[in-house]
Amino acid sequence: MRFLDRLQPLGLLAMRLALGAVMVSHGAQKVFGGIHNVEKMVSGIGFPWWMAYLVAGAEFFGGILVIVGLLTRLAAFSIFIDMFVAITKVHWKHGLRGEGGYEFPLVLATLAFALIFLGAGPISLDNLVWKGRGRTKA
Repeated sequence: MRFLDRLQPLGLLAMRLALGAVMVSHGAQKVFGGIHNVEKMVSGIGFPWWMAYLVAGAEFFGGILVIVGLLTRLAAFSIFIDMFVAITKVHWKHGLRGEGGYEFPLVLATLAFALIFLGAGPISLDNLVWKGRGRTKA
């Protein structure tokens, strides 16, 4: 299956585009008009209100970074933490499936987790920026 091995960069690109698009979409709702609701929600689950800005930033700006493949591992890590907290503090009590369940955030967290370890791949700004500077291309 060497042929499929050569297509791995497309698989990483597809993962980045899917994760990034969803995160930008959800983050945009928070950044452009809904931050006060996020502040209330974050406070309601026991965190300081100002962490709403970290959530919005991780989702919106982290999603953009993942899409273009720049600082991908850092952006994916912030998204993973965001989804992990969402699952444990908000969605877990609703179960895996159904209204408010953790099924969707689990998939997003898993994509982010994979990108932390696999990196952006060769079709990325990370590859252009770090190429030949002693960093891996993974």
